[in-house]
Amino acid sequence: MVDCGEGTQMQLRRCHVHFNKVGHVFISHLHGDHCFGLIGMISTFGLLGRTATLHVHADPALEPLLLQQQNAFCRDLDYEVVFHPLDATQQQVVFEDRSLTVETIPLSHRLPTCGFLFREKPGLPHIRREMIDFYQIPTSQIQNIKNGADWTTEDGTVVENSRLVTAAEPPRSYAYCSDTRYLPQLYKQLSGVTTLYHESTYGEDNLQKAEKYYHSTARQAALVARDAGVRQLILGHYSSRYNDENILLDEAKEVFPNTVLANELSVFDV
Repeated sequence: MVDCGEGTQMQLRRCHVHFNKVGHVFISHLHGDHCFGLIGMISTFGLLGRTATLHVHADPALEPLLLQQQNAFCRDLDYEVVFHPLDATQQQVVFEDRSLTVETIPLSHRLPTCGFLFREKPGLPHIRREMIDFYQIPTSQIQNIKNGADWTTEDGTVVENSRLVTAAEPPRSYAYCSDTRYLPQLYKQLSGVTTLYHESTYGEDNLQKAEKYYHSTARQAALVARDAGVRQLILGHYSSRYNDENILLDEAKEVFPNTVLANELSVFDV
């Protein structure tokens, strides 16, 4: 999970995400709309009998506040909450498992802020079922073939691996750029990302406010997407002054056509 605003546990129910599916929470910065829901979610997990460890990745300043809240409201949890401090000034891998890595992206806001870059690890190639059947290759050898092995038939003929497999799908990546002023060089850290979420608080009509409050305009978000060569841009974090966010969408599309608006419970294919 990335960021945890108020009522997160209610939204999880609405979108039918099982609570035990959440193992790691990455908090971009310590403004309330990004972290006020954390203690409520932790409490709800405990009431529902969670036993699996929950990992929280955030600015070090959150740790004493979270401990204080846990001592006040969540004393009898049957699971552990493990805190991992983040350095918002560095781009570094902060999580890794067999399928992906998570890197921090240094951003510029009114207090320490970082985004997150999720990179899928390359997968193994796909087995060509018809070739396996034709050469009667036993199931026990399929994993070896996926890992690059050739196959030798009973008469000594070597079947090259390239004939037995097809290439895996290209690994996907998702970058989440939370509250930040426009950073002209940010695109270098996002080069080739599949899908980019970038805040777009204002339109160009409020460029001065964006600069003053360390936010970005929709057009600036599109510039980052264009320069990084991403495939898809998702806009979000709109100012309440805009009754119709399509104004922001239109500004972004002038620079980067493949742009969409984020809305509550929207689902996007990265």
